[in-house]
Amino acid sequence: MELAFTVTNLVLASILTGILGVWVYFLAYMMKSFRLAPRLEVFDRTNANRFPKVSVILPARNEERYISRCLDSLLAQDYPNFEIIAINDSSTDRTGEIIKQYASKDPRVVHIDAPAKPEGWAGKNWACHEGYLRAKGDLLLFTDADTEHSSSAMSLAVGQVVSQGLDALTAVPRLICNDFWTKITLPALVTFLHTRFSPLRVNDPNTKTGYFFGSFFIIRKSTYEAVGTHEGVRTELVEDGALGGKVKEGKFKMKMVRGEQYIEAVWARDLSTLWHGLRRLMIPIYYQNKTGAYLMATAVFFILFAPFAFLPYLLVAGFAGDLSFPILVAIEASTIALIIAANAIQCSKGVFESPAYALAAPLSGAIVSFGFLSAIIDAKKRGAVSWRGRQYTVSENQHPIH
Repeated sequence: MELAFTVTNLVLASILTGILGVWVYFLAYMMKSFRLAPRLEVFDRTNANRFPKVSVILPARNEERYISRCLDSLLAQDYPNFEIIAINDSSTDRTGEIIKQYASKDPRVVHIDAPAKPEGWAGKNWACHEGYLRAKGDLLLFTDADTEHSSSAMSLAVGQVVSQGLDALTAVPRLICNDFWTKITLPALVTFLHTRFSPLRVNDPNTKTGYFFGSFFIIRKSTYEAVGTHEGVRTELVEDGALGGKVKEGKFKMKMVRGEQYIEAVWARDLSTLWHGLRRLMIPIYYQNKTGAYLMATAVFFILFAPFAFLPYLLVAGFAGDLSFPILVAIEASTIALIIAANAIQCSKGVFESPAYALAAPLSGAIVSFGFLSAIIDAKKRGAVSWRGRQYTVSENQHPIH
């Protein structure tokens, strides 16, 4: 029996050492990114004295709670040359009526009622494409109806595009957490995803990583057309990431900046949208690479949740008096402390919530881990993902984010 405890303790200690190493890397990379990532407001303004027309593409489906706030913030922009193409995407609430009211009062707002989406299109992608067909600007600014913009956001973004000769720019928004579940879960999720989609990686021309935040990305119309518009990603559930990937693959000059002081976006509105948001991330990955999806789900489980899942074993093993037990306890304690510390830093510097939410790391790790696992289990089911009031069935020919 003592030998069994010794072997188990050493195996768990080895696993936890690996997890500890991953979190050391996460923390180091996260701090580096916070320190070095470019910001929306910081650039050479010498040549930023041209004002090409911007067409804001604003798709909205059942957004009566947020659409007015978004339109008010867009109409308050200090940029002198823009239009807002607001697309009502088959809403069943007052969204379309609200857009019409704004269009009747301000000629800069163009109201569109998108036709029913064709088979094979995701709803938002179809609405964005309908907006593009009406756009007159040389630059297209895509945003979401639950996003709020400071008055200088558009000027700063266009200024960078013009002065630096960019083809596309996206800004990391401040992600607003409206409920307890999002506040505890988002820091862990963002920390895990940060190393792959950080500005440092996206802005590095030597990497293949391209990504847009759907709440704010501006792209030259010619570039947008060259990568196939939203028609080229019409089946994608994470269309912003897919479109950013196409821009990077096309060797266009793109840039990601931190814009949390200028753009605020709601990532999830309650536990249900949080859960389906996690599934929306994983299911397309499953169809691109099933083995990779299983490996990712397994990695997420071990990195975010396993150290806490091992705690009950320690209560049992402690009575065995094995000499390897103190080693296991020390590594376990170090790993858990680092997870909580990393989440606390992400709360403070990335999500802008109280670091105290990091203490719920066991619960957030469980939500993310089992959210990804359930997505893989249900991937082949009809209507596996529910998003903005629509049921989506993902098929083999769909491609996820790059």
